[in-house]
Amino acid sequence: MITGLDHVVALVRDIGAAKAAYQTLLGRAPAWQNSGEGADRVLFTLANMTIELMAPNGFSMTAERMRALLDGQEGVLASLCFRVADMGKMHRRLDRVALKPDPVAEVESSDAESGAILHWKRTRAATELTRSVRMFFLELADERPLSPATDIAPIDALDHVVITTEDSDRAAALYGARLGLDLALDRSHQDWGQLMFFRCGDLIVEVVRRPGAGGDPLHDRLWGLSWRVADIDATRARLIAAGVDVSEVRHGRKPGTRIMTVRTGTCGIQTVLLERSPKPVD
Repeated sequence: MITGLDHVVALVRDIGAAKAAYQTLLGRAPAWQNSGEGADRVLFTLANMTIELMAPNGFSMTAERMRALLDGQEGVLASLCFRVADMGKMHRRLDRVALKPDPVAEVESSDAESGAILHWKRTRAATELTRSVRMFFLELADERPLSPATDIAPIDALDHVVITTEDSDRAAALYGARLGLDLALDRSHQDWGQLMFFRCGDLIVEVVRRPGAGGDPLHDRLWGLSWRVADIDATRARLIAAGVDVSEVRHGRKPGTRIMTVRTGTCGIQTVLLERSPKPVD
């Protein structure tokens, strides 16, 4: 039923600063921008998903709720929105697995720059049943425009979104049995804990239980993003030249990967860049 991750919503305090930061990080221009219903929005659309930056605007109930979620932070990951092929079937499934979906809503959005309009169908699962991770489900009538590259060595796609948990069994039941995502990997290690990788289209939903974290066993948390790049050395050089603080490149836990941490320019969102080694040609 779920065909991929449509977008991730990041709440930010200052939409102008966040737009500039993510244009630098991604090396791409925004694909969609608008304001309304208590929020300013800037969307960057990559090959396999969209990141939606959203900032409170004005003093409506929606804007005040967003400020409460930010709680003084520069930015925070707020929700996941899964892409589905048939909203009617997805809504029935969510109801059958007791996730109490909202009624399906018909939604329209216009781009402030081009005047283009997009339509989609949307529902939301009850947050108290998704271990506090806000989850939406969306069927788009048309594809969003892609964000054009504005610099060398841009970020190409999202590799995985990371969720932390203190109850891996219940988290596995949610993402696997109830949402129907394919569990591709379940691995534990005494130093870094338990990792579960769920395939979601062309990326991974990674659920992590870290040893001794001491978190809330009833509530999971959207923790961070790992972006995919073609040439991590070139992307690192570009970011350093732009004044972004990044780590050295190191080998990832998955064989054939190289990673680095981005320490600034992400609105406080935990961010890693990842390069996959090309597959050998037979």
